[in-house]
Amino acid sequence: MSLSIVFARALVGIEAPSVRVETHLSNGLPAFTIVGLPEAAVKESRERVRSAILNSGLEFPMRRVTVNLAPADLPKEGGRFDLAIAIGILIASGQLEARAVENAEFVSELSLGGQCIGVKGILTALLALPCNRNAYISNENESEAAMAACERVYSCRTLAELVAHLRDPELSEWTHVRAAQAVSPADFSLEHDMSHVQGQFNAKHALKVAACGGHNLLFYGPPGTGKSMLASRMPSIMPGLTREQAIEVASIYALGSHKRSEKDWFLRPFRSPHHSSSAAALVGGGSKPKPGEVSLAHQGVLFLDELPEFARHVLEVLREPIEAKKVAISRAQVQTSFPASFQLIAAMNPCPCGYAGHPKVACTDTPQRINQYLAKLSGPLLDRFDMHVEVPFQPASITLTSKRSNESSAQIREKVLVVHDLQVARQGALNNDLKGDALVDVCNLTEEQTLWLSDVIDRLAMSGRAAHRIMRVARTLADIDGEQAIGEAHLSQAIQYRGLTRR
Repeated sequence: MSLSIVFARALVGIEAPSVRVETHLSNGLPAFTIVGLPEAAVKESRERVRSAILNSGLEFPMRRVTVNLAPADLPKEGGRFDLAIAIGILIASGQLEARAVENAEFVSELSLGGQCIGVKGILTALLALPCNRNAYISNENESEAAMAACERVYSCRTLAELVAHLRDPELSEWTHVRAAQAVSPADFSLEHDMSHVQGQFNAKHALKVAACGGHNLLFYGPPGTGKSMLASRMPSIMPGLTREQAIEVASIYALGSHKRSEKDWFLRPFRSPHHSSSAAALVGGGSKPKPGEVSLAHQGVLFLDELPEFARHVLEVLREPIEAKKVAISRAQVQTSFPASFQLIAAMNPCPCGYAGHPKVACTDTPQRINQYLAKLSGPLLDRFDMHVEVPFQPASITLTSKRSNESSAQIREKVLVVHDLQVARQGALNNDLKGDALVDVCNLTEEQTLWLSDVIDRLAMSGRAAHRIMRVARTLADIDGEQAIGEAHLSQAIQYRGLTRR
């Protein structure tokens, strides 16, 4: 046979489209050509594949070799097609039988010595694998592949090992990649536990409310009051990821240089970019689009410390992902989107020096400087925070106490999980995801409450978006109290949680 067809997977954003690797051997001067819109790394596969075949004790055909990667209009990058090209050449030259690779896909890079090398995005490729196909990958990708829980995924160390298996599967020892076992946050020793936070009871309660309803939260107050410490505890009080969520998060991390260890697979991600980060770093981008911090925080927490220190145009790019829960990136050759369903937690000082309103330290900033500082946060951005919570100065007698009588993260997480289950059973989502008629139906405010809330919204000059976020927070407060109906106290507290709009 001088023509063979095997299958591989490309990587475009978080998608892994199928690629048909067609190999043809013809008479003429020896040559090796790869067509089908390959990038530089794919073109270099010629030398890697040639050396890998020879160093594996196999024969490289001294004929004209043409490899077509179809579809031709799909950009292809990296060394992920090496193994498929090598197998295609071996079949076309008669060293392997075509029936041995029926319903099989190959995704791995090859070294010059014939070793199989792991590639990024393998989890994405395996999730796209049809149920009637086998997948052959590098053993370096085993731990990542375990997340896919596919029974027809096999790992190999070398090209020679794979060829021996394909020639006679019964004589070779071969096991499929086993599925990773789900774990819960309680199975790990959490370094950041809520029991370590002394005092700041209002802020801790606000953090619990945010976790229960999936709300965005802004802490403000003088330096050293525990704003960053509180924010870092957020993942510890959130329920662990489901297997589907964990797979989605792992797929995003697999696209770039960021890796999640096995022990973190089922824990909520926590991302805290520096305030010097660019807009592309936050939302993703590049000529070859990569996920940004908002996508790396998917199903978890994005924490922005020193919020006004971020460039204003950088903060403004967050507005759309917060609402849409995804990021769409368009480039000349590719258009892709990344999921970005995250909780936004931020912290800021009340002024440049940080001591405005401090009971012990005088503020050294002029009103003009304070206004310039706060003007970095636009009204639309502040609107997208459900809660603005002050973290005030507290005496050292509270901060330095060694007593640990506070609730632990595990205790709070149990209560959060109860509220989550209640909301999912009632409306199929957390309160923060409620919109339109669904929000009105679930909140079910009385006529008197509606009139009162409308009057407050008008007097405080709040937007319609702010009104809806107040309703969502009030619904969460009622759920925490175990109340079916929202009370006046819940509405009042939800309004008080929006302190920065009243300045």
